[in-house]
Amino acid sequence: MKLQAPIRTHVVTGFLGTGKTTTIRHLLASKPATEKWAVLVNEFGEIGIDGALLSASGAAIREVPGGCICCAQGLPMQVALNQLIREQRPDVLLIEPTGLGHPATLLEQLAASQYQGVLALGASLCLVNPQALLDARYRHNDTYRQQLALADVLVFNKTDLPGCPTQEQAYALADELGLTADRLWLTQGQVPPAALEGNARPVRQKLVKAEAPAQPAVLPANLEVPEGELFVRRQQHQDGMHSLGFLFAPGVCFDFRELWFLLSAFDVLRLKAVLMTEKGMMAFNAVDGALAITELGVEGDSRIELIDPAPIEDEALLQGLLAARLKD
Repeated sequence: MKLQAPIRTHVVTGFLGTGKTTTIRHLLASKPATEKWAVLVNEFGEIGIDGALLSASGAAIREVPGGCICCAQGLPMQVALNQLIREQRPDVLLIEPTGLGHPATLLEQLAASQYQGVLALGASLCLVNPQALLDARYRHNDTYRQQLALADVLVFNKTDLPGCPTQEQAYALADELGLTADRLWLTQGQVPPAALEGNARPVRQKLVKAEAPAQPAVLPANLEVPEGELFVRRQQHQDGMHSLGFLFAPGVCFDFRELWFLLSAFDVLRLKAVLMTEKGMMAFNAVDGALAITELGVEGDSRIELIDPAPIEDEALLQGLLAARLKD
């Protein structure tokens, strides 16, 4: 596969809830009008939320749900990436692995010989919640440390949250971890496009070989609700994390107030949802139990995904969603 000019490719990493999708939405909104951008997004769960969140961006979006694209012998990622390149021929490609992904393996795949002359690896970004640097559970997590170590730019996001360390304190913690990447200090994922203009450090010098668990090389199916059914449910357990998700049939609508009460009660590591309500399509986003709600201004199918180290009570969530459903 050869192109007239290689596609400038940037990997946007970061642990769960650091604001990767918000950052990508901001970058897409500020891209040059003359350039065509595409996004390859990977999610741990099988339902797929981020594609819906990015659907109004005007960019070509391709999703690879159901585990880490870095760990399935590269096959799902390669198939999705090749299709995206062949069908869209973008000028710029953003790749968002799951927050539980192993970026070393992904960068190694992108630097493989079949992509020479096709992809030009640009600066990689890693979104960082400064509060996480204070938490030993994160600092000692191999995946989190790998994401930090491989970044060309560390994006300290959510710096306006209560309890956030000062910029000086956060940078000192990064120094203690031996991180030498460029740094940005901002809120709401408002990364300036100029942050992508730097060059990636040579991949062969910065790759950290990860002990990534081998997963079956099974291509994810396009998930649809069977005719006559109200929803499909998906659960999985991988790398010490449990995910639970529901995709609802087209036209299903929920009571906004009831959803707010229901989802506020779930104390899980990560909750993401795009749900149609009487107020329109709403995005529900929670990290460690703190719920934020955004009006999307688009329409689509309702879907929700929860991730937590502990098994998630699926019947409690399902019954709550059914109770919040507006009847025709």
